[in-house]
Amino acid sequence: MKKKSRYSFWFLVPALAIFLIFFLIPIIQSFYYSLTVWTFDSTRFCGLNNYITFFKDKSLNSSIPHTLIYAFLTSGLKVVIAFFIAVFLCGKVRAKGFIRSAVFFPNLVSAMAIGLAFGYLMHPTKGLFNHLITSLGLPAINFLGDEKLALFSIIAVDVWKGLSISLVIYIAGIQSINSNYYEAAQIDGANFWQKIRYITLPLVAPAQNSIIILSLIGGLRSFDLIWAMTGGGPGFSTDVMASVIYKQYAFGFYGLSTAGNVIMLILISLITFPLQHFLNKREEAIQ
Repeated sequence: MKKKSRYSFWFLVPALAIFLIFFLIPIIQSFYYSLTVWTFDSTRFCGLNNYITFFKDKSLNSSIPHTLIYAFLTSGLKVVIAFFIAVFLCGKVRAKGFIRSAVFFPNLVSAMAIGLAFGYLMHPTKGLFNHLITSLGLPAINFLGDEKLALFSIIAVDVWKGLSISLVIYIAGIQSINSNYYEAAQIDGANFWQKIRYITLPLVAPAQNSIIILSLIGGLRSFDLIWAMTGGGPGFSTDVMASVIYKQYAFGFYGLSTAGNVIMLILISLITFPLQHFLNKREEAIQ
């Protein structure tokens, strides 16, 4: 029996080795280097100075609320909008396949390309959006130049781009629901919204949970779309943690950049692990 258990253990060795080399060791090294001022030639221990600088400097610490706003708004909007589109596309709709393909198309284009394209579309004087707005007699909107509006403009583009993955997961979840539930509800006189509330929403919970976690983590780590559209500007109004980390690394502040990475790792862990636990408990309660 002991020999058999040892035999089974060897199957875990490749996975454990990969986890150790590519995950655990880099995390430990990151924690160490975040406590230093380092270059590629030398390392000097500085304690918590990098963390103190990160939280005291407004240009750095403002990225934390921006990251949270960005992540929760993009995730929430994707979860809600994709659900209703999925319900619509799972119904009796003509050209269903074409509509699904059209909705999925943005995911086939790189975030950088979409960011650059929407950067031109949202230009305050030459952009197509403002040409349409001014043609209606309304004043032009500085989508990406207004500090109060720029982050929300990027959020709208991110939601448009990211709906496709959420939509595919929702459609798979809805189509896996046994049609007998809907037939029984129809016999009992349930209307469309009652079917959505009491059948679709509870039974699509596993798919919805996956969407929430994936979109939230993606929002917390977002960088490429923001960088392509504004580069973190105007000022620091659209800087998120990933863009701040990139900037500090580009400026040669490697220790400060590493500290930012550690803070982002802790932030993502503090949000996603309790949320995953809560969603799993909710799913078990529904079942």
